Amino acid sequence: MGVSRWAQPVIDSGDTAWMLVSTALVLLMLLPGLALFYGGLVRAKNLLSVMSQVLGITAVAVLVWIGWGYSLAFSGGGRVVGSLAKAGLAGLDGASAWALPTAGRAIPELLFAAFQMTFAGITAALITGALVERVRFSAILLFSALWLTLVYAPVAHMVWAPTGLLFALGAIDFAGGTVVHINAGVAGLVGVAFAGGRVGWPREAMPPHSLALVLIGTGLLWVGWFGFNAGSALEANGLAAVAMVNTFAAPAAGVLAWMGIERWRSGKPSLLGGASGAIAGLVAVTPAAGISGPLGAILLGVVASLACYGFIAKAKARLGLDDSLDVFGIHGLGGIIGSVGTALVALPALGGHAGADYALGPQLLRQLAAVGVAAGWSAIGSALCFGLVRALLPLRHDEEAEREGLDISDHGERAYS
Repeated sequence: MGVSRWAQPVIDSGDTAWMLVSTALVLLMLLPGLALFYGGLVRAKNLLSVMSQVLGITAVAVLVWIGWGYSLAFSGGGRVVGSLAKAGLAGLDGASAWALPTAGRAIPELLFAAFQMTFAGITAALITGALVERVRFSAILLFSALWLTLVYAPVAHMVWAPTGLLFALGAIDFAGGTVVHINAGVAGLVGVAFAGGRVGWPREAMPPHSLALVLIGTGLLWVGWFGFNAGSALEANGLAAVAMVNTFAAPAAGVLAWMGIERWRSGKPSLLGGASGAIAGLVAVTPAAGISGPLGAILLGVVASLACYGFIAKAKARLGLDDSLDVFGIHGLGGIIGSVGTALVALPALGGHAGADYALGPQLLRQLAAVGVAAGWSAIGSALCFGLVRALLPLRHDEEAEREGLDISDHGERAYS
């Protein structure tokens, strides 16, 4: 029997080009997308603080990922975490190939590592939204380095590595419902428990200082999300097109659902509500982007938007949670809805792309198991990371420094003269 010419996958230039673009698009979500989105949501005296945290966490994530994060997530045969065989990206060069789903095709493994590096960066940066306006810059950077190592890399391995526990179980997470959004949302919730609420909350009004920045950030996040979701196909093919259309549909439905319920309840649909609905829809469709049809994506966008609105408008205050920018309220809850809902929208009857032998019940159980494992691992690991940080450094500023604003307290700068 002759040796197949596809025995060694060949690096495909078209797929490589698409993944180079997708990697850059996900970085755009971070810088400047998330920095502008979060920056507009805080008070003016904390704008530079938030932007500095996003920038600093991006830098930490790059170095951790190159140093050991990628190896822990995507090397070795462990069920829970990988090995250090590729620490420092050892053994990887421009000719190293990462095999793609299409037989015989590949992209450079360095490019795959870079793509996954942007995911790690934005996940860690999302957590800061729960803790803005009170947590020290040095503390959040140390936390991020620990968290990426102890929490993010193992969850990514369990969900996406071929030998990972949840991958082997058959749980579906196309682009990060568990790895990114549930992981970050739960970590933010744990962070609030450690850091406490902002000085003056909830007695003092703390409105966003610039909704214009919020909208610019929302737009950049939405554009970057095409790299996030469609790029997760890892190929320039029809699956990427499916994910791209769903990344249009779900946030569009989320925008109108959130603004619609605001119009019904208060008489005025807000720009902030529309931006929040867009993000909720994007979060919810992320795990299902490659298996849902457009109608399923719209359903996810509507359900997630309404559920997140209800949590933020009602449950958050009753629970006494100063999750400043609603990281759990949108990313955590939206990620849970999307991850569980993936089992439903995969149904061919809803336009999903599951096969004819697809069974809803067993898949729903797999999705619930993935949500439980991701949330539990993040909760325990995040508590350990915050505990270690608090033992080594002051976690937050004193009242005087917080009232002055973290732009001055941490960085000695002002955003506006």
